Amino acid sequence: MAKKQITQLIDDLDGSVIDDGTTIHFSVEGRAYEIDLSADNASKLRAAFEPFVAAGRPLGSAPTPARRATKARSSSVRDLGDVRAWAESNGYSINSRGRISATVLEAYDAAH
Repeated sequence: MAKKQITQLIDDLDGSVIDDGTTIHFSVEGRAYEIDLSADNASKLRAAFEPFVAAGRPLGSAPTPARRATKARSSSVRDLGDVRAWAESNGYSINSRGRISATVLEAYDAAH
């Protein structure tokens, strides 16, 4: 049995099937968008944006939203050598290198 799958690109503005269309990417107020348009509708969009593009300042690419600051890890204030020494002297099984388990870190914090 043979199957034939046909994928059609649809104009997001008017719903027509696009044979010679394009996908346009744009950004407004820090939010990026893309839209599939026929050649005619793509020309209309570019013409509508033209006065604003001409008056605007180019940035090179759309700005990315600012990332939220992450809170500092509490491990940065611990001396991991001290944590390892404490863990060994208190019966915890711990490697001399690598990550220290959260259980050991919590016990160390509780003891100090």
